[in-house]
Amino acid sequence: MVITLDDLRRFAVARSLFKSTTLKCALDRLGFVQADPIRAPARAQDLILRHRVKNYHAGDLERLYPKLGIEEDFFIVYGFVPRPIQALMHPRSNSGAEGKPWPDAQKKRAKLLLEFVRERGDVHPREVNSYFSHGTVKNYWGGSSNATTHLLAAMHYRGMLRVVRRDGGVRIYAAQPDGPEPANTAERLARVDALVDVAVRIYAPLPDPCLSDLVRRLRFAVPQWRSELKNALKRVKQRLSHARVGGVDWYWPAEEDVGRFAPPGTVRLLTPFDPVVWDRDRFELLWGWLYRFEAYTPAPKRKLGYYAMPLLWRDRVVGWANLFVEKGRLNSEFGYVESRAPYERTFKRELEAELDRMRAFLSIRR
Repeated sequence: MVITLDDLRRFAVARSLFKSTTLKCALDRLGFVQADPIRAPARAQDLILRHRVKNYHAGDLERLYPKLGIEEDFFIVYGFVPRPIQALMHPRSNSGAEGKPWPDAQKKRAKLLLEFVRERGDVHPREVNSYFSHGTVKNYWGGSSNATTHLLAAMHYRGMLRVVRRDGGVRIYAAQPDGPEPANTAERLARVDALVDVAVRIYAPLPDPCLSDLVRRLRFAVPQWRSELKNALKRVKQRLSHARVGGVDWYWPAEEDVGRFAPPGTVRLLTPFDPVVWDRDRFELLWGWLYRFEAYTPAPKRKLGYYAMPLLWRDRVVGWANLFVEKGRLNSEFGYVESRAPYERTFKRELEAELDRMRAFLSIRR
């Protein structure tokens, strides 16, 4: 069968935006849901799940988190993973995501803090800081962060702590014992390959450069095995189905048939972090235009908007929307790739239906 870009585009939409199911089943099927704190009009994790979970409302993930068998952790970025997948990544080496070992002073502080957490059970960062008061440190963005909060996050990444719940959006931590090390080299490689397969399952079909970048990003999941990832990339290419389309090599899980998917007759507003649009290079190949996330772009330089949500109509991303809630009402601003909305009569009806679904998700009136 000759595979076309249209086939890949429909395949990408159909396999990711599967029929809505329960929250737990959706999380297990996805394998990872990216988290982001920006609410515009809701957090990324909620906006991702609303398309895939029946009757989902903003905040359901945080509210039900303790009952879902999932963990907050780093995968290719920060988010939520089912516990069996998290177990593949741990125990991590005594280092940060950049692979550098902890200084002795940090190890000592971490040991004392861990003893404190074990004595008290669940702890709020404010409680820990009032006891230790480690001062401030320079954060990723170049500003200052509370050093105790920074250490808690580092210990969580290392696997010494876990997030048991959130209190007003703040992580509440408890001690987490290390899981078992791989028994031998074969088990270690099997773990790495399993994590690669999880990542591919979320974001396929993938052009060759995007597949390579995705596998490299697993250095955040397994910094202790980052040297294994180059060979893991070679192995996964042998396991995956492959086709050359438009001069680009594409890969997807071997058990899945690209087939001839019919385009869905719906409109969907997607978070910039949704698996369908997450990889910007893949996005440009599939939909033929450049999309960028501009929340951290100075306002005068923005072209699409602070939190422009790609607008999916059938199997085409035809534009974007900026949504915001004001005085209990959902307001929307749209832009289109071809400078105007699609001409089909059904588009307007389906767009209104999607806005109604967004209102129900946000629990606001029309």
